Amino acid sequence: MARVALATYDPRPQAGKDVDLPVLVEALRQAGARADAVFWDDADVDWASYDLVVIRSTWDYSWRADEFTAWARKVAAVTRLANPVAVVRWNTDKRYLGELAAAGVPTVPTRYLAPGEPAGLPEEGEYVIKPASGAGARYAARYTPDGRERALAHLARMHAEGLTAMVQPYLRAIDTGGERALQFFGGRLLHASRKRAVLAPETAFDAEKVAHPGLEPWTPTPAELAVAERALAAVPDAPELLYARVDLVDGDDGRPRVMELELVEPNLFLFLHPESTRKVVTAILAAAAR
Repeated sequence: MARVALATYDPRPQAGKDVDLPVLVEALRQAGARADAVFWDDADVDWASYDLVVIRSTWDYSWRADEFTAWARKVAAVTRLANPVAVVRWNTDKRYLGELAAAGVPTVPTRYLAPGEPAGLPEEGEYVIKPASGAGARYAARYTPDGRERALAHLARMHAEGLTAMVQPYLRAIDTGGERALQFFGGRLLHASRKRAVLAPETAFDAEKVAHPGLEPWTPTPAELAVAERALAAVPDAPELLYARVDLVDGDDGRPRVMELELVEPNLFLFLHPESTRKVVTAILAAAAR
């Protein structure tokens, strides 16, 4: 009997937001595995008792990045971790976009402003500021040159908390074509989804946002699939990935670009694609058996 831990976050006193988690646990159990949903920061968990630990919805990790990567190293030292700890370290810092761009992968142009660096902001056009370690659009906001003072206050807040900021042009195609998320599992395309624009003008960076507005199934184009596969091939050392999600938007030239490459805890959107649950279970059990 395969022993599988699905690592998640502790949402208490609120309810957890990972609606796929109980479905996946039950599907694994029905397939004959011993499957548990466990909080990643629970000090009482015996990680060595599992054949495989799958990072599923550790959605509070981005504010605790050092603690989280230390946990991943600890788990990887006693059992199999998916994705591998080297991937976790690389992917928790969105400066990986610069590495993808250097490897020739079409990406959203990105500048990084670390604490103590001059706050060089665009003089024209809309742009986005967000943290290099972040998730769910937290601390992300959209600005015009007229909003410079608000943008500077945003940067100051992030830098005071030790966060590196990302500055990207706001690609207007997001307002019409949205963002497309191509989900891979077990090395194959699992399914794809599309969501509408997350960042509305004048929304404060510290306001709570809907992370996946207007989510719907999507059939990826050949161009989207090609860019996604190029991004995955550019991950350092070509590791074996159990899961991956490539988030794409169209550039001003109408061609898809990578906005994010999610290799740590991507939402699987199984509630939108219930037919994919069986494939996910099969891939997890195969990984646990290795």
